[in-house]
Amino acid sequence: MPSQESALGQRHRVVVIGSGFGGLFGTQALKRADVDITLVAKTTHHLFQPLLYQVATGILSEGEIAPTTREVLARQQNARVLLGTVTDIDLEKKTVTSKVLDRETVTPYDTLLVAAGAGQSYFGNDHFSRYAPGMKSIDDALELRGRIFGAFEYAELASTPKEIERLMTFVVVGAGPTGVEMAGQIAELAHRTLKRDFRKIDPARARIILLDAAPGVLGAFGEDLGAKAATKLKQLGVEVQLGAKVVGVDATGIEVEDANGNHRRIESVTKVWAAGVQASELGKMLADQSDAEIDRAGRVKVNDDLTLPGHPEVFVVGDMAALKGYPGVAQVAIQGARYAADQIKRRLAGQPPKGPFEYKDKGSMATISRFSAVASIGKLRFTGFVAWVLWLAVHLVYIIGFKHRLTTLLHWAVSFVGRGRSERTVTEQQVFARTAIQDLGEEYAPSLPRVPGDKKPEHLSVAEARERALRSS
Repeated sequence: MPSQESALGQRHRVVVIGSGFGGLFGTQALKRADVDITLVAKTTHHLFQPLLYQVATGILSEGEIAPTTREVLARQQNARVLLGTVTDIDLEKKTVTSKVLDRETVTPYDTLLVAAGAGQSYFGNDHFSRYAPGMKSIDDALELRGRIFGAFEYAELASTPKEIERLMTFVVVGAGPTGVEMAGQIAELAHRTLKRDFRKIDPARARIILLDAAPGVLGAFGEDLGAKAATKLKQLGVEVQLGAKVVGVDATGIEVEDANGNHRRIESVTKVWAAGVQASELGKMLADQSDAEIDRAGRVKVNDDLTLPGHPEVFVVGDMAALKGYPGVAQVAIQGARYAADQIKRRLAGQPPKGPFEYKDKGSMATISRFSAVASIGKLRFTGFVAWVLWLAVHLVYIIGFKHRLTTLLHWAVSFVGRGRSERTVTEQQVFARTAIQDLGEEYAPSLPRVPGDKKPEHLSVAEARERALRSS
């Protein structure tokens, strides 16, 4: 039912949480709808997460895979963007509270689309993250870039063979697509890109280890493609260690328990965590206020039409939604968001709802190295160069904007045809800022500069904010 304000003539208000695939594609799908959309996100950009590993290994800059959300939506007149981390959703009052630094904003809604995504899961061992960053954000990728390239720099300065070995051992935890792609690119970086750059050390002697507690590589792709991917990784010099469960991580190494129960230690300074995901904590917040349940990964068990049980005005899509075992991939988020947008438009037009949401699987792809990938599309299976070309084309299509596609293609040419990596700049802040902020503790709370005369911001609709801006210009 529309809220009282909507009944009094205000346009239907849609609040979208998250600027990932679900949030952005859902917003764009409502471009011509008679609604006011407010997209609330904790970052100023839309992240093309499948290419994060290429930022971490110096192939792409963060700008190529993370265009600013405002720029993407600049021409969509019925949408506005608010920066802020959502701290509260009140289903009874139909409000979303978000916060950036010390400024809090409350945004009312008539329909809510929750697409806050998922973060890295350490399976109850969050303390591992201090020494083994995940791969879920631009900050993660830039930190890993600093750690990876920095490891070779420190190895050049090392005084003992043991120290060099520890610095030049790279451990990637998780043999899914992200882990396989990361391990393959670190191997290419060591054996190809940095081959002639050092005098004391030989980068080609770097040890790259891919660990997973599972029995196979790329389990979701099937045994055949997984085995071929494992073979290719071994040809690149990657040590694939399966049935290996991580039980401890510290600054200089990683503790592993093998399938037979034996424990061993791998000395390594640079660890990458690419195993497991945990849905946004907003899922639990929604479940606590409704009839919904959440699964072990924190995903909300939604109705067949992606709505929250007991709350047809709330849609949950992407990595946050648990429905029919659908995987947490970009296409599920995109299709779910477009489905939700269509349902909203049908409601406003007084039309009957569509049938249940059905995900159309368009396949899965993962690169292993330059000119080599695996792809599963329906009943078809591709490997090698053909799969790599398919991967190239699909990823170019989903990068937002012609400018970003062109620059990405140029950077790929530099990296894949030549030896270079165009993005090798690293700083100490990239590597140490996250842990430094953690060490400051909860008492550290950055704030916006204010003066006594500053007024509390008004809660304007999209149309009201646009009209006021036009009057003042």
